[in-house]
Amino acid sequence: MMRMYDDLSAYLEAAHPEPDPLLLELEQYGRKEDILGVTRPVGRLLSVLVHCMQANRILEIGTAYGYATLWMALALPPAGRIWSFDPDIERTEVARSYFDRAGISDRIEIINQSALPVLPTFPQRNLDIVFIDGEKTEYEAYLELCAPLLKLSGLIVVHNVLLGGRVARKPARGDDAAVVAIRRFNEAFLSRPDLDATIIPLGGGTGIGARKR
Repeated sequence: MMRMYDDLSAYLEAAHPEPDPLLLELEQYGRKEDILGVTRPVGRLLSVLVHCMQANRILEIGTAYGYATLWMALALPPAGRIWSFDPDIERTEVARSYFDRAGISDRIEIINQSALPVLPTFPQRNLDIVFIDGEKTEYEAYLELCAPLLKLSGLIVVHNVLLGGRVARKPARGDDAAVVAIRRFNEAFLSRPDLDATIIPLGGGTGIGARKR
């Protein structure tokens, strides 16, 4: 089974055209620092979602080195804008350097603060997409605060909600806080009455929910 999965992954990677050179460079940088964030297939998914929605207003929680941000920004329509939260100034300076080189820094506002204290008064509304890739123990709080910011038919996309399969194991007393929090988040995410939500086994598990009311 694993061999078949590896063969399919190799086939799909060969079938796709190579990403933008800056994305490839940022991948290498992220691997070297062991901080990449999303996988390339998840980056492609984000790009497709932005293109198909012609998403103009995107909120991101967790910039890191800006890899997912760059995937989305390169797909933005001309008037599109991304607001991205991350308190780590050193990492986001790396992200800014790539946005500058891509010529899209004017479309991205990095907010160097933790998201939770700011979101209750965040002035942007009717967002097209919210992408969550922050602290796993805060996912449920992000969901509560971000879902009302979406327009009807807007999307919440959530990264790494299967934690490499760890959430599927039988709960045990020794489970770490992230596993416990993500199990609780997944239950809340999939049962919210205002979302049509699902989880796909891509890139450690990707949650996608559309606001339906």
